[in-house]
Amino acid sequence: MAHDPISRRALLGGAVGAAGLAALPAFALEDSTEFQAPASASVRNNISSFRMLQWQDYFDNTRNGAILVDLTSRALHYWSEDQSIYRLYPSSVPLSEDLTRRGRTEVVQKVVNPSWRPTPAMRIRNPEWPEVVEGGAKDNPLGTRALYLSWTYYRIHGTHDTRKIGRRSSNGCVGLYNEHIEELFDMAKVGTQVLLI
Repeated sequence: MAHDPISRRALLGGAVGAAGLAALPAFALEDSTEFQAPASASVRNNISSFRMLQWQDYFDNTRNGAILVDLTSRALHYWSEDQSIYRLYPSSVPLSEDLTRRGRTEVVQKVVNPSWRPTPAMRIRNPEWPEVVEGGAKDNPLGTRALYLSWTYYRIHGTHDTRKIGRRSSNGCVGLYNEHIEELFDMAKVGTQVLLI
């Protein structure tokens, strides 16, 4: 069976403005459609609900840009301040509700090749973990970029382990494919508003 040459990452991470809508297949435009990788795919149970959302339903304005993380559908939405750019990315989300934080926050720092340090709670659960993994290391859980949020220990970041995307797999952060966090990193700024629902 032949496979479509367009990658899922390229489709979902691409522009979804007026021009981008015409390029999206029907499944990406329907409100109730869920995208699931075919059973023959190497990654299974990697489900996200990809439906376009309107920023007005979640934010009063798009000053400094707006990021909405829908933890249920495992998708991150981004709108630029002037609303000319809209992006929709599949994401990883926290493993459980006790690791999940919901509400409003904002981007307070942007870091290229961030170093990773487990939180005190992670160290208790996993004492064998290293105290630090340097930025740029292939085993760094934060991938190539990180947007630090105003909540201590919470980030939107990349990952080298692409199996995590579309799953409940994090210790509290929101993860994206590295190429998607790099794109979002370039668009977002310190002060970009963030809402996790």
